[in-house]
Amino acid sequence: MPLLEISIIPIGTNSTSFSSEVTSVVKKIEEKGLTYKLTPTSTVIEGEIDQLWDIARDMHQKAFSVGPDRIVTNISIDHRTDKQMDMKHQVDTVEKDLE
Repeated sequence: MPLLEISIIPIGTNSTSFSSEVTSVVKKIEEKGLTYKLTPTSTVIEGEIDQLWDIARDMHQKAFSVGPDRIVTNISIDHRTDKQMDMKHQVDTVEKDLE
């Protein structure tokens, strides 16, 4: 299953905090039933490619609701077609190699 890593940076806000906006976006991800993992600087989401494009667009547009005039959105998509892949498998593979 494809993976999307997304990081959204609002520019020109009155606050350095963005956690409430992240919380509202995570609720949308959960409503769609997608698997996700928060990191300190981004969110990784697992889903079908169309779902990932849709949620990335929603997250980008939602970021404007807090008032900034500029948003920088960084997206990375890992889409493998030769075999099944998911977040858990990728992490488990690396952790197993560390043993």
